[in-house]
Amino acid sequence: MKSIYLPLIAMVFFTLSCNSNTSTTNTMQKEQFTQEQLEKYETAYFASGCFWCVEAIFESVKGVEEVVSGYAGGKAETANYQLVSAGRTDHAEAVKVYYDPKVVTYETLVKVFFGSHDPTTLNRQGPDAGRQYRSAIFYKNDSEKKIVDIYIAKLKKDNVFRGDITTEVTKYTAFYDAEGYHQNYEARNPNNPYIRGVSIPRLKRFQKKFPDLLKKGSH
Repeated sequence: MKSIYLPLIAMVFFTLSCNSNTSTTNTMQKEQFTQEQLEKYETAYFASGCFWCVEAIFESVKGVEEVVSGYAGGKAETANYQLVSAGRTDHAEAVKVYYDPKVVTYETLVKVFFGSHDPTTLNRQGPDAGRQYRSAIFYKNDSEKKIVDIYIAKLKKDNVFRGDITTEVTKYTAFYDAEGYHQNYEARNPNNPYIRGVSIPRLKRFQKKFPDLLKKGSH
């Protein structure tokens, strides 16, 4: 019996994992911003599991103008999906968040980060396991690091999470955009098994938890 069911279990697990299927089923395109348009915004870098999920969550937040899926924490020559998703690099699947600080603060983005995933599961988020799915914040300066440190200390003091927070807080070095088919993946592939079974439920949980942070129409 064991030999019959194990392959089935493995198949289900693989289907509901971030690297299970990267084909697109919808031709809807993401609004394109020029680099000049984006330069007027601040940027922040986060990793909390599959970047398909993380991108969709941050894009639903007021004051966030654009989110790019990509890779952070590793070298330029290994910044590709085949290597990263196989866990063969130092990269984490990450997002680059372009935001208007007049509308949303960096501290609020940190709140979104910790409020939208489980930072106590080391190198794992839901069905996705491996260091490439680690919880990480890549801070750009001492001001951002201070905000993160203070927020983590408050989470610990208030016993918000049952386990220890394993989030990696590290200095930002570089971010590499993921391949084009990964951008806006959740919106373009609503019928993908992973999107339906993992990503959309995760987004809905966040939206229910923080309705006051959402853009109009994101509920």
